[in-house]
Amino acid sequence: MQHSMKYLVDPLVKSNPVTVHILGICSALAVTTSLSTALTMSAALTVVLMLSSASISAIRNHIPTSIRLIVQITIIASLVIVMDMFLRAFAFEMSKRLSIFVGLIVTNCLVLGRAEAFARQNPVWPSLLDALGNGLGYSAILLIVGAIRELFGAGALLGYQVFPLIENGGWFQPLHLMLLAPSAFFILGFLVWVIRVWRPEQNEEPEFNLLSSREKGRS
Repeated sequence: MQHSMKYLVDPLVKSNPVTVHILGICSALAVTTSLSTALTMSAALTVVLMLSSASISAIRNHIPTSIRLIVQITIIASLVIVMDMFLRAFAFEMSKRLSIFVGLIVTNCLVLGRAEAFARQNPVWPSLLDALGNGLGYSAILLIVGAIRELFGAGALLGYQVFPLIENGGWFQPLHLMLLAPSAFFILGFLVWVIRVWRPEQNEEPEFNLLSSREKGRS
């Protein structure tokens, strides 16, 4: 049981798909202008990730290696279409706000990456836990970025005014830069830096060591 929980817990920080593996950052830049869109996108991707991983794991022994990617993409695309139709039926306004980005879950490296790297080689239950853990890890980063951008870009969270605006007699002037894509990029970079300062074992080895190269030159 403890070994199984590792699949669920590790992707939250230790092997977070966004801050460690740098996966799924396109949606982090595009749909985090508000907490509500980030929350909806997170839920949609997590559901697709879990269902696709469980499905691929269940039939992994029956998928020929030569066509495995085609089968995996077909399963993921089918689930994404269902999710997109579900949002259009029950949350049409949110579906319009997310635009094409729900459909682009098909091309999200995180979904296909977990299917190829884990679900194709493991039983259903560990694959389901791995998918849920990675979905929650992805969601945590999107929600943090979305909350920061909406709070400082509009003074609100989930549409509720938190900081009183100057135009309404308050003290807060919205930072409209926070609603532009570059702000999400810088917030993500800051989160990666904070986590790697906190957990230095996540830092990659430098590809080029200037000091050692100088010593080699002298020898």
